[in-house]
Amino acid sequence: MSMQFSILGSSSSGNSGLLITENSKVLIDAGFSCKRICGMLEERGVHPDEIDAIFITHEHSDHTAGISTFAKKHNPVVFANIMTAKALQPKLKNKPQWKIFNTGSTFSFRDLTIESFSLPHDAHDPVGFKFASGRGDDLFSPIKRLAWLTDLGFAPPNIGDRIRDVDTLIVEANYCPQLLERDERRPWSIKQRISGRHGHLSNKAACDLLESIDKPDWSRVFLAHLSRDCNSSDAIQNVFSGLRERSAFPIETIEAGGGSALRAV
Repeated sequence: MSMQFSILGSSSSGNSGLLITENSKVLIDAGFSCKRICGMLEERGVHPDEIDAIFITHEHSDHTAGISTFAKKHNPVVFANIMTAKALQPKLKNKPQWKIFNTGSTFSFRDLTIESFSLPHDAHDPVGFKFASGRGDDLFSPIKRLAWLTDLGFAPPNIGDRIRDVDTLIVEANYCPQLLERDERRPWSIKQRISGRHGHLSNKAACDLLESIDKPDWSRVFLAHLSRDCNSSDAIQNVFSGLRERSAFPIETIEAGGGSALRAV
């Protein structure tokens, strides 16, 4: 069985992804209510009890809102680094089955190899993940790789080495600077946080990151974690149109609050 992936939902209000391999079904973040996550899983033919693990990027609620109830009801292993677990545990009503990893380490879970790497964001110790599964010598189960890269204020110099060789890349394109500036709901301090070096990637910053990586192996790129108020399909297209025309791989936009169908990585 090849690796399969679906973005259950993604925006500044909630984020979660589903990754399926021959021997694993895992979530990347759980930023919706348990009820909503269960509904999203069932829409994709997965029972919540089948989820073996949740991998947490950082403690913010749009990535962890469903952890407490989902962990209590369905008992998955919950992977996080120590700073994220310490920041999150006091907010939870129960204690999940924590599995602690060191940021920057590579570790295994069932038939998955997971590489964690530090990201610049205003959380305790935020990370991105690269997942790999398969057998290099097996024609019917080749190694497939996926990277999850959201919530970062800028692209660190070494990030290209982390994501160049993946088949599927999920990267945030959170906001359009012009729409953020005109937004009347957010005070100046929040706008500064969003656009700061420990905030989020703008459309242009995300596009610049993709263009900076020489000869990537990507088969597909998803633009995710879009702000509902401070981004739009038109703003995305204005920035990414040239790259989309030049690229051999499709660049798909996950609309704020939307998701993607389950498909092969």
